[in-house]
Amino acid sequence: MARLCFDYGHGGEDPGATYNNREESNDVLDLGKAVAEEVRRHGVTVDETRTTDATVSLSDRSNFENRNTYDYFISFHRNAFQPEQAKGVETYTYLNSGAKSKSLAQRIQTSLVALGFTDRGVKEANYHVLRETKAPAVLIEIGFIDNTEDNNLFDSKRNEIVKVLAKAILAQVEISYIEPTAIPQPEVKGQTLYRVIVGAYSAKENADAQLAKVKSAGFKDAYIKSE
Repeated sequence: MARLCFDYGHGGEDPGATYNNREESNDVLDLGKAVAEEVRRHGVTVDETRTTDATVSLSDRSNFENRNTYDYFISFHRNAFQPEQAKGVETYTYLNSGAKSKSLAQRIQTSLVALGFTDRGVKEANYHVLRETKAPAVLIEIGFIDNTEDNNLFDSKRNEIVKVLAKAILAQVEISYIEPTAIPQPEVKGQTLYRVIVGAYSAKENADAQLAKVKSAGFKDAYIKSE
């Protein structure tokens, strides 16, 4: 089965790009962990360079990846330029990278553009995490944090972003995406009940966080079941 390394940019003492009290490090941590859980739901192993708002140096990130063998290394970021002057998504590979990283970058770029982000293209860059990692590597800039339109897309289409990124990554490792399904339960007094599944999580804290979101949306009978 495929094994991936996810890298969430910045963190801790380094918030990354900021705008109107919004921090890149928080945006990519929240989104990236959700993508990781969705990919794990399909049996893929995902290791993460950080899982909290912690400071992780560039060398620590590449060293983390180099300690194991991964099919792909994917670094999550958000862009910035001048307030409200630039927008869109772009995906990077290393200079003259191989076919695998270019293919994954194009899948990711196409999937995000389809959600309404401006297409800034697949590009090459001499970034540390692309240069110093062993696996085919890509770095995603998911919209400009200093652009209101991109932030609105990032927030309003968060679940769709998670889904299309998971689908693109899974397709690259030749795994078909499976939609979460409602599982039929035994009949109760002549009536069939259908229980809605919103996710499966390997970490209890992620399950607790999702349960809190579901209950805050008004579904008070939601609960966690371990398997």
